[in-house]
Amino acid sequence: MSTDRTRPAGRRDQGGPRSVPPQRSRRLQPHRPQRPHQWFAERLLAVLSGQRPVHWMLGHTIGEAYDQLAELAPSTPLGSTRGSRPVLRHCRGAQPAAGVVEAFASIAAGDRVRAMAFRLEQGPDQRWRCAAVELGGERLTAGAPGPR
Repeated sequence: MSTDRTRPAGRRDQGGPRSVPPQRSRRLQPHRPQRPHQWFAERLLAVLSGQRPVHWMLGHTIGEAYDQLAELAPSTPLGSTRGSRPVLRHCRGAQPAAGVVEAFASIAAGDRVRAMAFRLEQGPDQRWRCAAVELGGERLTAGAPGPR
């Protein structure tokens, strides 16, 4: 039996515990909060894929945007395809004026990719709200007439 209390029993080498350098994070930049258009894209995807009810967006919409969502959501246009849950692939935004962001996102579900565009407006309380939503990206097949 070993009387050396710094080594585990059965260890015969003379080296002690070595300091292990801390692992570097893959992300070299500090965590930044999501931009408003990225946050809204995730929320819109949840509603339009049927994961969340439309009223979840009540306080986050203005004007006709809620009506647009209420019309689109029952058909779950961004719903699962063959068991594949839809995911946000890309989301980009542009600021054409102060307090306005126009954004677009691509959503993938299985082998389908859909497009979503939306407009955000910043109110006097500095909160961003969705003012418009549009969906596109209907799948076109060879030989079939396109949507009109």
